[in-house]
Amino acid sequence: MNIDTISSYIISEPSRLSLGEKIRTSLAAFIAMLAVGLISSHFVEGYGLPLMIASMGASAVLLFAAPNSPMAQPWPVIGGHFISVTIGITCARYIPNIWVGAAVAASLAIFVMHMTHSLHPPGGASALIPVLGNSYVHAYGYHFILAPVGINVISILSMAVLFNYLMPGHRYPARPYPAPDDKHKHNDPAPLDRFGLDHDDLHRALQELDIYLDVSEEDLNRVYRMANMNAYRRKMGEITCADIMSRDLVTAEFGTELEEAWAQLRYHKFKALPVIDPARRVIGMLTLVDFLKRADLKTYDSFEDKLLKFIRRTPGISSDKPEVVGQIMATPIVTVEESMHIAELVPLLSNRNLHHIPVVNAERRLVGMITQSDLIAALYAGQVTH
Repeated sequence: MNIDTISSYIISEPSRLSLGEKIRTSLAAFIAMLAVGLISSHFVEGYGLPLMIASMGASAVLLFAAPNSPMAQPWPVIGGHFISVTIGITCARYIPNIWVGAAVAASLAIFVMHMTHSLHPPGGASALIPVLGNSYVHAYGYHFILAPVGINVISILSMAVLFNYLMPGHRYPARPYPAPDDKHKHNDPAPLDRFGLDHDDLHRALQELDIYLDVSEEDLNRVYRMANMNAYRRKMGEITCADIMSRDLVTAEFGTELEEAWAQLRYHKFKALPVIDPARRVIGMLTLVDFLKRADLKTYDSFEDKLLKFIRRTPGISSDKPEVVGQIMATPIVTVEESMHIAELVPLLSNRNLHHIPVVNAERRLVGMITQSDLIAALYAGQVTH
């Protein structure tokens, strides 16, 4: 075996995070640990404080560098520390030999964390602190669970929630799998999840491997979908939104009267109109549904009469109903850039239930529109030509 082969077994793969992300997470950990130390120092004194701060440093690695890890979620952080330190205190009290006590504390903590779904590596340190600590730590007894452990855990969790909320692209706590469909109120998988891997496939595979994989099933599924998207781009070439979008657009403005906008939708047989400002930046979207859901359907007039009453301009200077597009349009609106690859449209037009997406240029000005039909035609053409 050569050096490269040996090193592949010893050295892990490099982190794929950008330099900016590494700097942000490190700065967040610095501020959080400083806050944890200052908060804890007001409540705890003596030898137990620095030991527990050291254990929180291990938790900070997970909470800020890997916030999506199953071992970094709130229950593993709370349960991992509290369960482990309780086991450590018990072992220190009832096992005279310090090394036997340390071994029992660490191994028992791992087992109990597994059984309670609270596996958190720094919990191993929390289990050892009461066993290996001096008489000052032993004197704390079970009060050690509340201070410094409890204070430390609450402090660092609060910092993790705050900083991960403020940092772009982070989500903490990580959302459990699967996410509910809040729009249609049913339990069917999202369209993209109805083929390929599903939750049961991943669950069975992990059971068959019989190893602990430090990634949630949701994130593993996301990686799989993104890898498929990258594979599609590699195979199909760079087909962008600019290649498939409609360019001859009909638009409305905030002050466009409802009757005029309705006439445009009916004449062109469109289902949606982008609403733009004088600089052609998209400020909303007007659809047939926006008209229908605001018509007073509870009255006994015919549907046609109620709709006409809604869209027609009210005579005079005052009105008790919407009169212009800006009063009924949907906002905010998802837009895509003309340079975006069409593969990235699939989640937007399927899982997010969008039917029409405005396309903007680098200046955020409207240059086109893409519908589900445009994407289907492009995907079909790409498969046929390749």
